[in-house]
Amino acid sequence: MITANTKQDLEPQEYRRGQFVISTDRSRLNLDAIHAFLAECYWAKGIPKDVVARSIQHSLCFGLYHQGKQIGFARVISDYATYAYIGDVFVLDEYRGQGLGKWLMECIMEYPWLQGLRRWSLLTRDAHGLYEHFGFRSLKVPERWMEIYNPEVYLSANAREEQA
Repeated sequence: MITANTKQDLEPQEYRRGQFVISTDRSRLNLDAIHAFLAECYWAKGIPKDVVARSIQHSLCFGLYHQGKQIGFARVISDYATYAYIGDVFVLDEYRGQGLGKWLMECIMEYPWLQGLRRWSLLTRDAHGLYEHFGFRSLKVPERWMEIYNPEVYLSANAREEQA
């Protein structure tokens, strides 16, 4: 019998810095704003809104807000014991350069249920400096890693929907 706390036992956390708030309360997330950003970004171009909603449902999410408006986001996929993957990290362009991405990562890395993990991972094209600040490095043994990568999956799904 497993008696450890479960994901459902996670109480939302809130962090404040001046007029900015980071919250793990999923009910505060603005799905339209998150989808609008992700559907245009390089790593999720064309992602359907229902896929974004499903990814949020099954992740620990960190919303970044300014005066109630969602201006950033990150999500963590984890078993809360051994592994965590950080994905979909963004801060809207007009709010960049204020250290908000770094603060968002600090909140993620300090989150109580993500302590003592054996492995963290993420993918980035252009934010290596940000993540290196938190200890991320290139793969030590890349030949051990394997993947199935389908960068056209969302575009293909959208094309299929349009044909139907």
